[in-house]
Amino acid sequence: MPDKAHWDNVYGSRAIDTVSWYQEHAERSLDLIRKLGIARDEPVIDVGGGASVLVDDLLADGYADLTVLDLSRAALTTARTRLGVRAESVRWIEGDVTDIELPHGHYALWHDRAVFHFLTTPEQRDAYVSRVLHAVRPGGHVIVATFAEDGPTECSGLPVMRYDATRLHGEFGASFELLGHEREEHVTPTGRLQSFLYCFCRRGQLQPNV
Repeated sequence: MPDKAHWDNVYGSRAIDTVSWYQEHAERSLDLIRKLGIARDEPVIDVGGGASVLVDDLLADGYADLTVLDLSRAALTTARTRLGVRAESVRWIEGDVTDIELPHGHYALWHDRAVFHFLTTPEQRDAYVSRVLHAVRPGGHVIVATFAEDGPTECSGLPVMRYDATRLHGEFGASFELLGHEREEHVTPTGRLQSFLYCFCRRGQLQPNV
C-alpha cells in the first residue's frame, strides 16, 4: 500500500475536482447501496472514502450511522471542511485499512471504490480481506470497485491491479457470496474513460478466530 505521505501530497497539492477519480456524485455506489436494501440506520463504512462525495450523498439520503476511513489526513480534512457542521455526525478514521483496528462484526455495509486495486501483493490483499471478515457482520454486504481488466494499469503514478468479476470475488473467497457485478465507464475531469468493475457480495457466517 502506498504510504500516507504520497496521498497527503496528492490531496494537499491538487483540487479535489481535478483528480482522475473525482465524481460530482457517487451515483453508482449509492444506487447499489439502495438495491442491497441497506437500512438508513445501519452502520456503513466507506473505506478509502477520503475526499469522496459518497458520504455527502449518503447523508442527504438519510443514512445516519456513517464511518469514513482513509490513509490520508488531508483527504479527510477536505471532506470534513466541505460538509461543515454535518461532519459532526460522521465518524472519521485515519489509518491503513490493512492493519486498522475496527469493531468486530459491526458493519452492515463495507464500501470501497478504488482502494483494493492498489494492493499489489498477496500479503496486502490477505490482510485487507481479514479486516473485512473481522468488521462486517454475518449477512452484511460488501461493495468493492476496482479497475476492470481493460482499465488503467496505474493511477496517481502508482501500479494497480485489474480484475474481472471471477478473479475479484476469488480474492475474497468462500466466506462471501457474490450477488452480482457491474461495469462503469468513469469519465475523468480531463475527459478520459476509465473502466471500473463493481462487485457486491454478502458476508457469510463468522469463521473461528476472525
